[in-house]
Amino acid sequence: MNDLVNYSIPAFVILIAAEVAITAWQQRDHYETKDSASSITMGIGSVIVGFVGKALALGAYSLVYQFRLFTIDMSQVWPWVALFFAEDFSYYWFHRISHGSRWFWASHVVHHSSQKYNLSTAVRQTWTGTITGSFIFWLWLPLIGFSPLSIMTMQSISLLYQFWIHTELIRRLPRPIEWLFNTPSHHRVHHGSDLAYLDKNHAGVLIIWDRLFGTFEPEQHRPTYGLTKNVGSYNPIRIAFHEWGDIANDVRHASSFRHALGYLFGPPGWSHDGSRKTTKELRVKK
Repeated sequence: MNDLVNYSIPAFVILIAAEVAITAWQQRDHYETKDSASSITMGIGSVIVGFVGKALALGAYSLVYQFRLFTIDMSQVWPWVALFFAEDFSYYWFHRISHGSRWFWASHVVHHSSQKYNLSTAVRQTWTGTITGSFIFWLWLPLIGFSPLSIMTMQSISLLYQFWIHTELIRRLPRPIEWLFNTPSHHRVHHGSDLAYLDKNHAGVLIIWDRLFGTFEPEQHRPTYGLTKNVGSYNPIRIAFHEWGDIANDVRHASSFRHALGYLFGPPGWSHDGSRKTTKELRVKK
């Protein structure tokens, strides 16, 4: 299988270098050396771990494909158009639930851990995502007849698209584009730790899903990037596994099985005694 993302790595490097040069010339503080080094290290680790993760996902898709309801001929144009929308819809729900369930958030939090927003942030990727089951959100696609390789190709296209939106150099695009597509403005909101911006704009390529399902928030001011409680470390190991460690600690000290499940699968910030707050609880409190 041709991995479009891996083939694009040289282009990522060139574009990151160009953005560094532009922001330095403009005397903006969009980059910080240690932060960018951590992001790039996370990206390299994700590529290495990705060989196992992609094999696992391909195996799962192939298994389900054996029980497909239909066989979709991918030699025509319309199946690719249909797959584009289906994959993007799947990504939206994966992304939204990754913010709503701590099990998936433990992997996804890595991508939100930088307090900077630039193209190097785009490559700050998890080492544990696929191996902890994120591929389940796409299993319905091989079941209805899309081939496993076509699904993984479309997933790669989606990730490629999402690279360029991690920038502060592009402010707003023409209104029709902003209405239909995920843009730097929309995705900056998603990376904000401001209460108004938390758990908003989960789009991959199309912002229409957020508009349809009530999670859209326009950019009103420059976001405060990072987490509500930042990691406080540039150590890639700490960045990759800090939330898993916190989950293990919470589960170990849980006073009941129900509480343990809450700490494992409940929303980030959930606590049995209210000592911590979820996004929903923070908004109610406000």
